Amino acid sequence: MTRHNNDVQQKNQNLAKKLVLIAVAMFGFGYALVPLYDVLCDVTGLNGKTNETAVAETQYPVDKNRELTIEFVTSLNKSTPMIFYSVTPKLKIHPGQYYTVNFVAENKTDKPLVAQAIPSVSPGLAAEYLKKTECFCFSQQTFAPHEKKTMPVRFVIDPKLPERYKTITLAYTFFDNTDRNQ
Repeated sequence: MTRHNNDVQQKNQNLAKKLVLIAVAMFGFGYALVPLYDVLCDVTGLNGKTNETAVAETQYPVDKNRELTIEFVTSLNKSTPMIFYSVTPKLKIHPGQYYTVNFVAENKTDKPLVAQAIPSVSPGLAAEYLKKTECFCFSQQTFAPHEKKTMPVRFVIDPKLPERYKTITLAYTFFDNTDRNQ
């Protein structure tokens, strides 16, 4: 019976070691997911990230023979008590020409609100051709209670954008950062 108990105890120890190893591997994989996701997005062009700071306004040759559609999509994180929309949901543009589009955001609460808009571009590979000289997304926005703001985005599409792109979507999601700034 002692030998049987030793065998069971040895099997239990081996199982415990395997389970600890699996837990450590899962933690390591979870820790590595963010950099792996960033690499995957860079390689595939998914979740197009735009420039995070303003670029200098540079003159490009305007391609009047080419027309693109740019769509502006807005959303709010579920815990963000705001109203947020684009004044112009869709625009026909020519690469190389600068455009300004206004977005409206309003604090729906009786308290001050600090919010940050996070942009993304679809298709992701088009993000490198979208150049923003002005954007409310470059910094956090502070809203007084019930304050409504009109916020411009000034941009150009680099004429080097490959011909296969006919429609680009610029999406913004606002997040409430009030608690992080207190």
